Amino acid sequence: MNYSQSSPYYKRESIAMTIHPLEIEHVENICKWSYEAPFDIYNWPSWEKMKRDGTEFGDSVLRAAQYVAVLGNQLELIGYAQFFPIAGVTRLGLGLRPDLCSQGLGPAFAHCIALEARRREPEHEIDLEVLVWNKRAIRAYEQAGFCITDTYVITKQEGVSECHCMVFEPVDPKM
Repeated sequence: MNYSQSSPYYKRESIAMTIHPLEIEHVENICKWSYEAPFDIYNWPSWEKMKRDGTEFGDSVLRAAQYVAVLGNQLELIGYAQFFPIAGVTRLGLGLRPDLCSQGLGPAFAHCIALEARRREPEHEIDLEVLVWNKRAIRAYEQAGFCITDTYVITKQEGVSECHCMVFEPVDPKM
């Protein structure tokens, strides 16, 4: 699915974003990405470990059912998304390539993924969770049409964190 059409969420018209199956070559690349602190909590384990443990990308059934690659004009990997099914809801997980962060691509990237989620499950609410300290991501998600609807505490391997639930509510209801 191509999301390069004009939209108020696209600040950089020169980058088309397309959704593709998440292939092994993409996963190997994503597992090598290195975010700087404090965003390093989003770094993935090595591909070898994920494959061995059968977790997330390492589970071929889960990878095919829930994950996609987001590619750019030259079919370069821009990022990835997860469409996690919950009763009546599609919860998004997404990751933008570290060297593309803070370049104004976040709103278009998040909007592209939300539109794909809407295409896949038109009746589902589309949401995501974001840590409250991640102001950069919150700003990008708001610009992409997400609104904070709840704030709560979650427990992860890294410890207890406060996060927002943000729901996709685009300005244009046809989106």
